[in-house]
Amino acid sequence: MLPLIGVGVIVLGFALRFNPLLVVVCAAMASGLAAGLGPLEVLAAFGKAFNQNRYVSIAWLILPAIGVLERSGLQERARMAIKSLKAATAGRILVVYLLLRQLTAAMGLISIAGHAQTVRPLVAPMAEAAAENQGELDDATRDKVKAMSAGTDNVGVFFGEDVFMAIGSILLIVGFLDQNGLVVEPLHLSVWAIPTAICAFLVHGARLLLFDRKLSRRGAKS
Repeated sequence: MLPLIGVGVIVLGFALRFNPLLVVVCAAMASGLAAGLGPLEVLAAFGKAFNQNRYVSIAWLILPAIGVLERSGLQERARMAIKSLKAATAGRILVVYLLLRQLTAAMGLISIAGHAQTVRPLVAPMAEAAAENQGELDDATRDKVKAMSAGTDNVGVFFGEDVFMAIGSILLIVGFLDQNGLVVEPLHLSVWAIPTAICAFLVHGARLLLFDRKLSRRGAKS
């Protein structure tokens, strides 16, 4: 149980609002040392993991492209497109995005969308513009729309990715169970993740529609 000290380090570090990267590194170092590894062995494990996952750094190439698009008016164009659609509401837009996010995550396309790629430059401005069509927005409500947009992405990818049996979370579960004498096929875990994904869609979809109704009532009062 001693190697689980890394979990406590993460909880404490996040609670104290330390730098997330520093917290994760310290947690990994603490777990490695508690498991009997030397400092050099832990660093070697870090290097091996980084070398095997070099494709992760490709995501940084997306950020300059998004910055150029935003500077050229990407958010404004998205707002204009939504404002021209009278039937569009914030809740409906986010429900559609939730469905697309879950379906693409279920096919293993995790990086095709996300907070940096789609939520900030497209989804949040579109939802905000649709909410403006429903009535006047104060700063708190505007922030709530943005938060619901980010939360929708989180729910979609979190509950959709486990349907794809080659995703890291599924392989981690299979490996952990196998080490403890329980043999489970990745396909079985993926199949049983489908009902969970459906329930997540229904629950969060209902939350979005209720939020949509609050926005409509607010617009009717104003």
